[in-house]
Amino acid sequence: MSASSQAPAPASWWSSTRFAWVAFALTVLGLLAGGVAWLAGFQRAADHLWQATIVLVLLPLALDIVASLRRRELGVDAIALLAMAGALAFGQNLAGAVVALMLSGGEMLEIYAGARARKELSSLVERAPRVVHRYEGDRLADPPIEEVRPGDRLLVKPGEIVPVDGVLLGPDAVLDESALTGESTPVDRRPGDRVPSGSLNDGGPFDLRAVATAERSTYAAIVRLVQEAEASRPPFVRLADRYSLVFLPLTLIIAGLAWKLSGHPVRALAVLVVATPCPLILAAPVAFIAGISRAAHRGIIIKGGAAIEGLARARTLLLDKTGTLTTGIPTIARVETFDNPPDSLPPEELVRLAASLDQVSPHVLAAAIVAAARDRGLPLTFPTGVAERLGSGIEGLVDGRPVALGKASWVKERTGGGGALASRLEELRRAVSTEGQVNVFVAVDGHPAGAIILADPIREDSAATLGKLRGLGIERVVMVTGDHHTVAERVGKELGVDAVLAECSPAQKVEAVKAESAKGPTVMVGDGVNDAPALAAATVGVAMGARGATASSEAADAVLMLDRLDRLVDALAISRRSRAIALQSVVAGMGLSLAAMIVAAFGYLPPLGGALFQEAIDVAVILNALRALGPGRAH
Repeated sequence: MSASSQAPAPASWWSSTRFAWVAFALTVLGLLAGGVAWLAGFQRAADHLWQATIVLVLLPLALDIVASLRRRELGVDAIALLAMAGALAFGQNLAGAVVALMLSGGEMLEIYAGARARKELSSLVERAPRVVHRYEGDRLADPPIEEVRPGDRLLVKPGEIVPVDGVLLGPDAVLDESALTGESTPVDRRPGDRVPSGSLNDGGPFDLRAVATAERSTYAAIVRLVQEAEASRPPFVRLADRYSLVFLPLTLIIAGLAWKLSGHPVRALAVLVVATPCPLILAAPVAFIAGISRAAHRGIIIKGGAAIEGLARARTLLLDKTGTLTTGIPTIARVETFDNPPDSLPPEELVRLAASLDQVSPHVLAAAIVAAARDRGLPLTFPTGVAERLGSGIEGLVDGRPVALGKASWVKERTGGGGALASRLEELRRAVSTEGQVNVFVAVDGHPAGAIILADPIREDSAATLGKLRGLGIERVVMVTGDHHTVAERVGKELGVDAVLAECSPAQKVEAVKAESAKGPTVMVGDGVNDAPALAAATVGVAMGARGATASSEAADAVLMLDRLDRLVDALAISRRSRAIALQSVVAGMGLSLAAMIVAAFGYLPPLGGALFQEAIDVAVILNALRALGPGRAH
């Protein structure tokens, strides 16, 4: 099961920010007021104020624990409940009030730490534009972003965020794409270039032709991914809840023995106080959220703690070839035109028509064809009446002429199929596939017009990246591709992968992922629509590139916003460090709590001192968990 498919547990109103602020403020006020009364000699009034402070926190906590029991869940907060109830019963009102402050303060500390850890994620959501500047006749209007439609001409002013995906009309633009990719260097764009939404205009004003609505643009998809990441609950935290089932009875046993052997119930209370609240429930979520935020800073959107956990534990890596191990930005190797008089097209015109239509397509091959046409200086026309079937092809009108391009089967459907040209299509498809190249077939005016042959070279950093991944603990690397055996084996040998599975359909990729997952946690990396089922089947699915609206990004548990394989190294390193810090914080916190419980059981740590010591432990483990925000010495 994909990591992102695990639903988070229901949220607790006790942990809500508003209630936590109120509870914390009132407990501080009650504790201080009681202290002032005690110093003034009003002992009874001080006790009443401290008792009220305890009850203020005890009652809502009791209701929350009852709700948890109905869900068949029980956490270490039950120890806090027993500690405060015991303080009331045995007249240890000041110690009980400190426990109440410790509990409400712990909630506030966790909220603060979580907010700091989420800062990078929150900034991505908050910077999303709300309005656009659209040309409407001879005037410039400012409609809501939801009203933008493909084909609209927009103005992007200096310092503004690009609102939707579009094509740059002019003049040249300088864009800061760091929020999308993590790369701080501004990027120069020329007229005709594709511009992703979410980029910051770091230069002068420019005009943009929208190619997608706001909802279907790159940045909107990123925001959805971020919101999923913020809402998730790490499996390590669920595991921590299960650990609490051991810690809770252990605490009760130590407290019971302390009472029985000493005859003093206050010793039992001291044991309960020093065990409350356990760092187990504080440190783990903060460390995971910090890791997610750190990854976002590096241009990696990790949807939640489950993905962090999966990446940290993974030992097997499966990779698609095209767009993952290869550049994914093919170049035109040659253009084949079909002799189809009287409508035969020269190669340059075939490329111009195809590139004009591909301006509105998010497909990686479309970007390559558009770039090639621009490099050749071909004048492109914005298409109309466009319809695209992801994974098959696209069709529309260019200069009033029907144009369709895509797979051979797609072109056959649009030209009626059959005949000598249909045989030529199939013959060319088979010949090119054995060479490790890609066909994009083009039909014009309802007739097959030719094919654009593209080559996709291996990424320069692929071999080095795989070596680094092995250094991080990846033990087995499998290449899963739909390409011909000859091509796949050549690439696999060059990169030194452990196994090559070639000519795989999407269903066969899923079976391959399931077979590897049966042996241990897996990571599947891909970039195409056909990779989406395999990404969802892996322990963690990772999508390559900032093509936010694609099916692969939606199905994946993590998205590398910059189209570079080496960011996968960052993703694994950050995940493993975050999990290690979470585990370190939990083990250290529980160890210190257990040692303090034993000291308290022997009577060397009174309830008040135990409460203060436990608060120090909580602060220490949360500060330690926040270290996951940093890069670490190894990185």
